[in-house]
Amino acid sequence: MTYRIVVSDTKVMNRETRAAVLNAVDATVETTGAKEPAAVARAVEGADALIVDAGTQVTAEVIAAADSLKVVGRAGIGVDNIDVRAAVAAGVTVVNVPEYSVEEVSTHAFALMLACLRKIPTFDRSVKRGEWEWAAGQPMHRLAGNTVGLVAFGKLASRFAAKLRGFDVDVVAYDPYVPEYRMGDLGVESVTFETLLADSDIVSLHAPLTDETRGMVDADALDRMREDALLVNTARGGLVDETALYDALVSGSLGGAGLDVRESEPPGESALHDLDSVVCSPHVAWYSEESRVELTQTVAEDVVRVLRGEEPENPIDPETGWF
Repeated sequence: MTYRIVVSDTKVMNRETRAAVLNAVDATVETTGAKEPAAVARAVEGADALIVDAGTQVTAEVIAAADSLKVVGRAGIGVDNIDVRAAVAAGVTVVNVPEYSVEEVSTHAFALMLACLRKIPTFDRSVKRGEWEWAAGQPMHRLAGNTVGLVAFGKLASRFAAKLRGFDVDVVAYDPYVPEYRMGDLGVESVTFETLLADSDIVSLHAPLTDETRGMVDADALDRMREDALLVNTARGGLVDETALYDALVSGSLGGAGLDVRESEPPGESALHDLDSVVCSPHVAWYSEESRVELTQTVAEDVVRVLRGEEPENPIDPETGWF
């Protein structure tokens, strides 16, 4: 039997690895640039499998249109772009890559934190303008002695917490779905969201985007943070109200922000880009050549398992909330 597999984005799928895995079944692989539901629905008509990135919307409309679909593979961790309940109800298995880019994202969060704290982009621009002025980055404060607050405490945040060891910082975390002992094993204190905002010098977001977490960093949350605090987001842009963030930064009620993810991607013109206190990267925290190979192999192998009638290693539970 020949299977038809549609891949929505090739940038996160290593071509050679993908071919090596999917050649294990008799499959034709097609790529599509479709992102919006109507276009995705047309692209998957008659398909047996769909592999998507974070920007491809797999709604109930898409699931209903794909009457031969057996599996949706999310090339990444978060599944907020997939209607998992609709898929499971239709007998479609959803798989992801839960261990994907843990090393890369935790490192990128650390890099954004340090870039903001040490004003690296500001100094870089200053030197390239022909200046040689240490005061270009005033004021600047040391990392040691700070409190770092982690919003959610899954694999990524745990790895970030481990990397903070040895930097003489206190680490607290808010995650209502993780027992305190798991945090305690890494020397992390479990606190409420309100306490984390009030006590942290640096707040790093690691939560998935759900109905519960969408917009959780709003004007009220930002107002609870310290005036010189830094916000780092390598999770999902929808966690943060960007208008409120801009207002907080301009008013001086927040010290700075490191953003790898945005409410809309690409963000287009944004007032945030005019602020020296904001350091941006283009949703690249996931990336290394090693992570691309790992991602491709893991999601493709699980898709093949489902097509063969086998149990996948990384199925998504429709009732899963935070991870």
